[in-house]
Amino acid sequence: MASSVEKPDIDTLASLEQRISRAVELVGSLRQENKDFSALLETAEAERDAARKESAVVHQNTEALTREIEELRNERKQVRQRIEKLLGQMDLFSAT
Repeated sequence: MASSVEKPDIDTLASLEQRISRAVELVGSLRQENKDFSALLETAEAERDAARKESAVVHQNTEALTREIEELRNERKQVRQRIEKLLGQMDLFSAT
């Protein structure tokens, strides 16, 4: 009768060994996935930081161009006023 008691114990032990083996494989797989995701996260963070820097440069360029456009508009307005003044003086000259 001792052999019938040993067989269920052996089956239970074998089942436990299989479950432990699967758990070890799963832990290894999860560790690898964690490494992969960490690498992806680092890449994404680097890309995000680069995009932020590029965005800051674009923003600065946009502000500079906006200022330049405003300066050119003011200059054009002054030139127009000077030309209108000169044309007005020419009209007075030719009227006399």
